[in-house]
Amino acid sequence: MMPCSYLCPMSKPLILVTNDDGIVAPGIRALVEVAAQFGEIIVVAPDSPQSGQGHAITIHDPLRLRQVDVFEGIQAWECSGTPVDCVKLAKHVLLKDRKIDLCLSGINHGSNSSINILYSGTMSAAMEAALEGIDSIGFSLLDFSFNADFSGAKHWASKIVSYALEHPFRHGHLLNVNIPKLPAAEIKGIRVCRQCEGRWIEEFVEGKDPSGRPYYWLTGRFVKQDEGEDTDEWALEHGYISVVPSMHDLTNYQAIPELVNNGLTTR
Repeated sequence: MMPCSYLCPMSKPLILVTNDDGIVAPGIRALVEVAAQFGEIIVVAPDSPQSGQGHAITIHDPLRLRQVDVFEGIQAWECSGTPVDCVKLAKHVLLKDRKIDLCLSGINHGSNSSINILYSGTMSAAMEAALEGIDSIGFSLLDFSFNADFSGAKHWASKIVSYALEHPFRHGHLLNVNIPKLPAAEIKGIRVCRQCEGRWIEEFVEGKDPSGRPYYWLTGRFVKQDEGEDTDEWALEHGYISVVPSMHDLTNYQAIPELVNNGLTTR
C-alpha cells in the first residue's frame, strides 16, 4: 500500500529529483541537498548510469521500481529504466494523484551545453517533465570526475531553484543550466543565453575482443561553430553559469517560407 504522504496534499512544494548518472552518483546527492531546502522531495532515478540515453524509453521490457534508503529522510526509488522512464513512472504511478511543482534533473557529471542537450539523459528527463507541463531544470557541472567538487554548483543551484519557485515559468517549462568547473568564489554569476551552434567530430576506434571479433568505440571532439557572445559556450568559457530556456519544438521556422515558395506545398 502506498504511504499516505503520496496522496495527502502538502503545504510545501513537491519537487521531483532525477538524473542520468544513477541514484548513487554524487551529483544527485548534491541536488537533493539543495532541493531539501525548499520542499518535499521525491527521488526517482536510474539504478545504473544512463548517460547519453537521450529521450529513450523502455517499451520491450517491464520496468521495475524499488524503494531505497539512499538519502536520509528522503523517499527515493531506483528505476530499472532510462531517465525518461523515471519521470514517467513518477508522474503516472508514484505521484499520479498529486501535482509536481518542480522537476530537477542532475547535477550531471559533465557538460550538457550546446548540441549536447540532444544526447543528454539528464536534459531529456527534465524535458519529459516539461512536456507534462511541469517547470523543470536540468543542472550540469563541467567536471566528469566522480569526485567533482559540487560546492559551487550547490550554491548557485540553490539560487536558481529559489527563483523558479518564486517565478513560475510563463514561456515554456524547461531551463538548461550548465556550471563551469570553478571554485564558487570564481564563478562570476549567471548569464541567460541561447544555445551555441556546434557539433561533434566523431570517429570510431576499432579493436578486437579476446575472441578476435572486431568492436568499435565511439570517440570524438566538440567543435564550436558560433562565436557569439550571447551563447552558453561563451558564458561558460568566461566563468559564468549558462541558463538556456529550452523546448521540445525542433521546427526550423526559417526554412518554412523557402520550402513553400519553392513549390513543395501542394494546393
